[in-house]
Amino acid sequence: MKIYTRTGDKGETALIGGRVSKDDIRVEAYGTVDELNGFVGRAMTELDRKMFADVLKDLEKIQHELFDCGGDLSNILEKKENKLKEEMVNYLEARIDVMTEETPDVERFILPGGTKPAATIHIARTVARRAERMIVKLMKQDENVSPVALQYVNRLSDYFFALARLINYRMDVADVEYIRSAKVFRSGRRKEK
Repeated sequence: MKIYTRTGDKGETALIGGRVSKDDIRVEAYGTVDELNGFVGRAMTELDRKMFADVLKDLEKIQHELFDCGGDLSNILEKKENKLKEEMVNYLEARIDVMTEETPDVERFILPGGTKPAATIHIARTVARRAERMIVKLMKQDENVSPVALQYVNRLSDYFFALARLINYRMDVADVEYIRSAKVFRSGRRKEK
């Protein structure tokens, strides 16, 4: 089996239901989701399998859902059923709550970094934000884009923020707060290790 088709050599690519230029906003949107998936995979290789068994299970689920998201974004058929569902967004919210409960309160913005896997997750978070911006642009052009794709990617960036903090916490590396940040997060409990 050959993996190259040569069909994109003239600057176009296939969608589900048609062809577009490779610089089309739709291609930018699902391409950014694909890039995000790559960083998730990279982070998975950096995590200890025992310490982060729960996280690795989540991240594999997220990788499948990111493929679903890319498929939904690349589908231009009038009649379609999107693969991303609201329960996937709800799951991310539940996991964010669990991770937030495990980690100490944070009041200020934090600098990306700490441990290597946390830094990779912060990169994934920023790519998710870019994917979100691309999806918003696409939605302005195509009212048939599922709003769940936007909700999912938005929540995923929050998930990655919580996850980066969790990774550093479990690996006993403190987050570094941005020193000129005002207090932007509500605090109520302070969990000490």
